[in-house]
Parts: sequence; structure tokens; C-alpha cells
Amino acid sequence: MKQLIELESGDSLEEVALSPVSRLDLIKYAGASGDFNPIHTIDKEAEKTGLPGIIAHGMWTMGNLSKLFTAYYETGFIQDYSIRFKGMVFLNDAITLKAIVQEVNEENIDFKVCAVNQDGKEVIKGKVLFLKYE
Repeated sequence: MKQLIELESGDSLEEVALSPVSRLDLIKYAGASGDFNPIHTIDKEAEKTGLPGIIAHGMWTMGNLSKLFTAYYETGFIQDYSIRFKGMVFLNDAITLKAIVQEVNEENIDFKVCAVNQDGKEVIKGKVLFLKYE
């Protein structure tokens, strides 16, 4: 793994593969976030809305993107996030998180980020601005 100061435009961070999404993940997230919308935890309620089953909270997926930067938190922090939700995440989906360096300067690094499911379909994409400590 490259050090933060070695990263250049076009470099990728090490991908992070999440464990398959479980009902317990979503129940825990509902409690932590206060988002108790039943489409995230109760199959019958999700099905009433036309979904094939419960779906993960979009913010659960977005929050997991920060795991891409865990190895770099001693040298900086995520200053800004910009995310677009592209698809739903279902129970047992295997999500992979990815980040590619777009631009590097003395103060920060711009990353293109995304999360893809086991079929290679993007479920979220966006940008992260990582500010380096002085």
C-alpha cells in the first residue's frame, strides 16, 4: 500500500470488500441513525412498497465508504463528501468500495469513489476531498 504522500492522479486505494449485508447490520444502523423506516428492517413492509425485500439505508452504504481512508487518518481527514445514489443494496449483497485519485496538491487529494455490488453494478458514486494535515 502506498503512503498518502506517494499517491498520484490515477492511483487507486486498496479496495474494501464488505461482508454480505445482513439484517443485523441494518437493524444496528437503524438504531444508531434513528432511521426506523420499516423498508430497511421488515420484509413485509418493504414488499408493501413494491420492493422485493428490505433494502439497506443509503446512508449506511455511504458511511461505509469512509473505510477506504482508515489507513490514512493519521495524515489527514475527509473534509467533504459528495455522493449520488445509483441503485439499491439488498440483503446478502456483497459490496466493494473503490477510490481513485483524481487530483493531488499540497493541501488535499480529490478522489472519485464508488460502491459496487457483486454484479459490478454501481450503487453509489461520488467524490471525496481528503485534507492533509499540515
